[in-house]
Amino acid sequence: MTADRDATDRERWIAVATDEHRRLLASIEGLVATDGLDVTASSLLPDWTVGHVLTHITHSGDGHLLMLEAAAHGAVGVQYPGGREQRNSGIEQGATRPAGEQLADLRQSIEALEARWASMPTWDGVGASMGGDVAISDLPFLRLREVAIHHADLGFGYGFGDLPDAYVREETRRMSMLWAARQPMGLTTLPFLALAAVPSDRLSWLMGRTTIDGLEPAGIY
Repeated sequence: MTADRDATDRERWIAVATDEHRRLLASIEGLVATDGLDVTASSLLPDWTVGHVLTHITHSGDGHLLMLEAAAHGAVGVQYPGGREQRNSGIEQGATRPAGEQLADLRQSIEALEARWASMPTWDGVGASMGGDVAISDLPFLRLREVAIHHADLGFGYGFGDLPDAYVREETRRMSMLWAARQPMGLTTLPFLALAAVPSDRLSWLMGRTTIDGLEPAGIY
């Protein structure tokens, strides 16, 4: 039963992540079509432009593909073989490319990743991500996180209030556990002001994207 439940959860996150891919592409395609995508404009992330965020989404997806390809052959793949230096330099180098090129690369990366999801012979094993080892079976959810949160970070009108409800619930559960792990022994419940916030605002606070009056930053990121 556990294996069946895991497979069901994984397929659900693949479906949600695929939908979020489409929403992201629609946002970018609409702007590119009207010459309205300025890759040098500031994003909502400190020190990152729109081009930085888009390049990161693309390269992160490419790294997921590397981990999946390796797992399909019983090996452990590395998301960024060159480590943090590769990750950071790749983002810097790609951030200023023309909008059309960035869109094409993003679309190609998404198509390759979704094709690999559909053809995975096994979801066993782990991959080596920038943050440490991750279960291959959890990669669809982690990809959903990258796409949905960074879509909001672009500042194109898509915000935390637009995130899928199922994703908000699961991500809030995960982030709440991380928050509790950083608190003094015995403090495991989110502050009242966080619990009183609407779910999307609570998650935004947990992920360091917004503040809640009367609360210190969540301190996870």
